[in-house]
Amino acid sequence: MPKIAAGVVHFQEKVYPEKKDLFEKLATGQSPEALFITCSDSRVNPNLLTQTEPGELFICRNAGNIVPPHTHHTGAMTASIEYAVGVLNVPHIIVCGHTDCGAMKGALNLDALNELPHVKEWLDYSRAAVQISREKEKNGDEKSLINTLIYENVLLQLQHLKTHPFVALHLSSGKTKLHGWVYDIKTGDVFAYDENKKDFLPVAEKYAKEVLEFAKDNTASCNH
Repeated sequence: MPKIAAGVVHFQEKVYPEKKDLFEKLATGQSPEALFITCSDSRVNPNLLTQTEPGELFICRNAGNIVPPHTHHTGAMTASIEYAVGVLNVPHIIVCGHTDCGAMKGALNLDALNELPHVKEWLDYSRAAVQISREKEKNGDEKSLINTLIYENVLLQLQHLKTHPFVALHLSSGKTKLHGWVYDIKTGDVFAYDENKKDFLPVAEKYAKEVLEFAKDNTASCNH
């Protein structure tokens, strides 16, 4: 706790004054570029990973970066997705998994989670990804199985997202795009799913055009 408290003091004394104009603007509202759904794992830092400022990401975190399929049962994820898409009109939704995911390890052996009934029930939303991964890796080892599951789980949650009414509406009208990512904690690599190639590609490759355009715009801004 001392480190956390000291961090708040540092923020108030050093960081906030440098970004005062930004925070004063954000105090009146938000218009994030993306809904970023990722794991609660402490090793995953969305803003650090994407180098984004406050106000640029609407972040939802849970064990396993899971999106339950839409039902009439109200839950935190369902409500947050509804608000981000239906009210904030986010143009992008990113589901970001990561390597060495404890939730995915748990999803492979739900029977071992009897003492954690809520975790067990939650991870059951990854059941289809587990089945697909077991089939793909039936001749592989445990490490390969977990790695495959991490990727398959991201794809499954993207499918679940499509069952949410506002997401389905905005996808059909082109207002929102879905993105599936996997972050490698050890190397810093991020892989994004390419629908055309049916494979995960390095972000630099998948978004090469967008990154180039952003760099040009930034250069132009700096020259004015």
